[in-house]
Formats: sequence, structure tokens, C-alpha cells
Amino acid sequence: MSVVARQRWLDATSFDCFGRHVLLTDRLAPDFQPEAVIGLLNRHGVRYVLIGGLAAALRGSPSVTQDVDICYARDQRNLTSLAAALGEIHAHLRGAPADLPFRLDAKTLGRGDSFTFTTQVGWLDILAMPSGTAGYEELAANADLIEAFDQTVLVASIDDLIRMKRAAGRPRDRAELEILGALRDEVDGGS
Repeated sequence: MSVVARQRWLDATSFDCFGRHVLLTDRLAPDFQPEAVIGLLNRHGVRYVLIGGLAAALRGSPSVTQDVDICYARDQRNLTSLAAALGEIHAHLRGAPADLPFRLDAKTLGRGDSFTFTTQVGWLDILAMPSGTAGYEELAANADLIEAFDQTVLVASIDDLIRMKRAAGRPRDRAELEILGALRDEVDGGS
């Protein structure tokens, strides 16, 4: 992990979006291990773009996140790799009844679009077509490779993060939109 990415991550885990100090145990999902998720996906050769709060944190946002969000490529080979990775961490649908039949395989992933999982290493949300985007290919074209967690990660651009947050239209995204806008202005002003 680069010094800059590590410092951004440490900063993001210490303060909430209002600048208040936050203990990780108070705000994060139990077993939140983003480095394990990133390593697992990379080891399985999954083609994905990191989106959501962790991507924003790696871009400099001080907001705290409780999960890892990715946009995944939908070709058969990638779906097979993603299903194998999810199986390794015993992923199951978050919020679903324990007795709900669910087969975690490439075919199921191919039939769906967005899944929210609880895993041994924390919450993982996977989206084929995040709000406001055309999916993996579009996001990957604008993303940057960033060194984080001793891994190389394709991270969504600030502009794409803003577009996704705006399209999602959730009240909790309003503060993050302002933060991402300020980060974009800072980057644009520095170039």
C-alpha cells in the first residue's frame, strides 16, 4: 500500500464525514477486512472496479464505510471467478432469511445485477450496473490503478463516483456528494 493511500485510509477510518472521531468498532461491520476482499478478488483474477465508500476513501474522502462495493464484469469467465472467490469466503445474502435457497454460482450471478453479501471478511456488495452507469467497461475506462492494501486496485474516478451517488439519490449520499465535489475541485485546481 502506498504511503498516500495508507494515510487516506487511516484518515477515513478515524473520522466521520462531519469530522468527528469515530471508533471503528462503533461504526464498521464486524470482520470488516477490505484488504482481504481486495486480495481475494485479485487472487481469483476477478475483473472489477472498486466503487462506493472505500473507493471514495482511497480518493481522499474522510467518510467511513462499512463494506466493499465493486462493479464487476459480466462475461462468463469473470462470473465463474467471482463465484469461486465468493464461495471461498462463504458469502451469503445479507438480510435474507437463513433458510432461503440460494445457489452461489456463475449462472446465478449472471441472472442478477446487484447482490449484497455477508462474508467471513465483512460486507461485500457487487453491482453489474451501478446507478448512473453503463457498467464495468465504462467505469474501467475512467478508473485509475491505485496501490492499496499491498495490491493494485482499479478505483472508480471521482467523476464516476459523483455520478453514481447523484443517480442513486439516497439522502445519505448528499454529504458525500459535497465531499467528492470538493475533492474533484482540489484535484482540478492542482493540475
